[in-house]
Amino acid sequence: YYCKIYHRCAFPNQRKRSFSGSTDFVGVNPANGVVLYYELPEIEGDMALEIRNSKGEIVNTITSKKQEGYLRYDGGPGPDPKLSKKEGLNRFVWNTRYPVMPGVPNVYIEASYNGHKVPPGDYTLRLKVGNDVLETTATIKPNPLYEVAPGQYETYDAFMKEVEAELTNMHNMVNKLYSIQNELREVIGTLDDEALKTEGQSLVDALDAWDKDMVQRMSKAYDDVENFPNKFTAEYMYLINQTESSIPRVNQSSRDRKEELDAQWKLLKAKANGWLSNEIPAFNKKLWEAGIGAISLK
Repeated sequence: YYCKIYHRCAFPNQRKRSFSGSTDFVGVNPANGVVLYYELPEIEGDMALEIRNSKGEIVNTITSKKQEGYLRYDGGPGPDPKLSKKEGLNRFVWNTRYPVMPGVPNVYIEASYNGHKVPPGDYTLRLKVGNDVLETTATIKPNPLYEVAPGQYETYDAFMKEVEAELTNMHNMVNKLYSIQNELREVIGTLDDEALKTEGQSLVDALDAWDKDMVQRMSKAYDDVENFPNKFTAEYMYLINQTESSIPRVNQSSRDRKEELDAQWKLLKAKANGWLSNEIPAFNKKLWEAGIGAISLK
C-alpha cells in the first residue's frame, strides 16, 4: 500500500526522544503509514483519534489514555498506540491497521497480534480534544504492482475482520473464565459444607480442563512448544497470521482450515456459554444462600 494525505505520507514509526538530527551517525526511520501533525495548547483530560472508512464504520480508535491493565510478557501483544497530548506540535503515525488483538496474560504464543491492514479507500480521521473536533481525510491507494480482481480487497478484508473478531472473543472468554476459576478456588478453600465444596471443585475441574484445551500456559519462551504443544487459540492465530498478506488473497487452504477450527470453536464456546448461563449462576445462588456471597461474572 501507499498513502496520500495532504499532511504528509511516507513509508517503522518510532524514534528516540533524544534524537536531535545533529548527530552524524544516527538517523531516523521513515514513517510507515499515515502521518498526522497536530498542534495543541495546554490541555486537560484525554483526547481520541477516531478513524472511519468510507461507509462510516470505525476501523480503529486511538486515545491519549494509558492502556488500562496492560501487561507486557513474552509472546504477548504489544501495547496499543497512544496519542501524545503535549503542548505544541505533535506527530502520530497511523499504521493503517485494525486494532491489536488481545492476549492471554503470561501465555506465550509465537504469533503476531496485530490487526490486518485496511483496504484501499478513503478514510476520515477525526481528532477529538475536549469539545473540539478536528477532521481530515486520507486516501489509501492500491499497490499498482498487484494484479487484483474487482472485489478481492473487500473479500479479504471481510475474512480477516471475521477471524480477528473471533480470536478476540476467544481470548476474552478465556480470560473471563480463568478469573472465575481462580475466584472459585479461593471460595472453595473457605467452605465447610462438603457437598457444596465437592460441587465447586467439580466446576473448577471442568473450567480447568476447558482452559487447557484453549491455551498452553506452560509455554514461556521461544521453542517451548517442543515440550508443551500449542492449544486451540494458537492454532487460530496461526490461521490469521498465515492468511494476512499485503496481497489481498484468501486461499482455499485458509478457508478449509477456518471451517475446521470454527467447528471446534462451536463446541468449546457452547461449553463456556453453558457455564456462564447455567452452572456458575446456579452455584453462585447456593453460595448466597449459604451466606458466603458470590463470585463476579464480569
